[in-house]
Amino acid sequence: MTRTVPPKADPGADTAGTGEAATAAALHSGTSDIRALISRNLRTSGIYVAFVAIIALFAILTGGTSLSPGNITNIVLQYSYILVLAIGMVIVIIAGHIDLSVGSVVALTGAVSAVLVIRNGAPWWVGMLAAIAVGLVVGAWHGFWVAYIGIPAFIVTLAGMLLFRGLTLQVLDNISLSPFPPQYQKVASGFLNGLIGGQGYDAFTLLIGGIAVAGYAFSQFRTRVARITYKQPVESFPLFVARIVAVGLVVMYFAWQLAHARGLPIVLIILAVLIIAYGVITSRSVFGRQVYAIGGNLAAATLSGVKVKVVNFWIFVNMGFLAAVAGIIYSSRSNGAQPAAGNMFELDAIAAAFIGGAAVTGGVGTVVGAMVGGLIMAVMSNGMQLMGVDQSIQSVIKGLVLLLAVAFDVYNKRRAGSSR
Repeated sequence: MTRTVPPKADPGADTAGTGEAATAAALHSGTSDIRALISRNLRTSGIYVAFVAIIALFAILTGGTSLSPGNITNIVLQYSYILVLAIGMVIVIIAGHIDLSVGSVVALTGAVSAVLVIRNGAPWWVGMLAAIAVGLVVGAWHGFWVAYIGIPAFIVTLAGMLLFRGLTLQVLDNISLSPFPPQYQKVASGFLNGLIGGQGYDAFTLLIGGIAVAGYAFSQFRTRVARITYKQPVESFPLFVARIVAVGLVVMYFAWQLAHARGLPIVLIILAVLIIAYGVITSRSVFGRQVYAIGGNLAAATLSGVKVKVVNFWIFVNMGFLAAVAGIIYSSRSNGAQPAAGNMFELDAIAAAFIGGAAVTGGVGTVVGAMVGGLIMAVMSNGMQLMGVDQSIQSVIKGLVLLLAVAFDVYNKRRAGSSR
């Protein structure tokens, strides 16, 4: 008697079938209830709505000047170093700390670079490497006292703010140094223009914008598929497509304006690389998950085997590195080093993180959110300057915006607690 042997299952076919099923589900699953989607993640959605509203408001108040090619380019150049600081600051805040010294570190790293390059005639790249080395040492200094000695970061970095401002005065002999060589200046004032041609515009800038949109769409689709696979709520596919299209239009409009000005700023490329790198680190690396764990529940993180001291140490080393990068960009932008450089930068970076959705108590925040928060401050400052608003009034408005952002965070926490 013959016996029929059933064919063996192909694991690869199962995997492929699962992937196809998830992709199919991604095209058909989700809700179209926009109100529910917004309320589900009010902290994130609110900041994007506010950002669009502020852009529209100042576009109307300035008669469209705020959205002109030249002004958009100026916003990128003028506030890039604050956005770099905000990347490091949001990681510090997620872990439940604060850093009040970054403005002084910006000044110190720029001063070291200026002394080597301008006063002593060293190559421009030597000055940059020295600035980064100083930033890493400063970060290690803060990390040691916070992580291994146990002094609160507020006190350590407050002391650092005074210490490194004093060292800046010592390094510069209380005088300003300028100018830097042209290669150094290009970091913050250089552009890539005409690499692949274009009639009246820079085609390379548009190409980079298109690549950015394609990368964003691919990344968001993968995220959607993963959420459906793990049975997490998502928006309906038409709303998903509408969101991708809306973001794509904004990015391409931004690229179009840059392409009709001076091309792609080099500092924007640096900033984009940092945003992508730290976005991956915070959301997809072990280190990033440990940072969130420490800020969310320190006791649980410790019991889970997280090496809290080591992670805290490297958080501040990273902050020192990014402060050095910001110091290079700022000194390049100002074409010199001044004793008062970096004044109040720490407050701008902290404001960017909190406005972008970081929680005061730690454990919550994203790099992208911090960038949006920083851009809100940048658009507001730039718009008020175009309108001729007095500096004192600008400070009042910025302070109120920061206060409202933190109040919004407190409201979200109470709302979440009452719904349980």
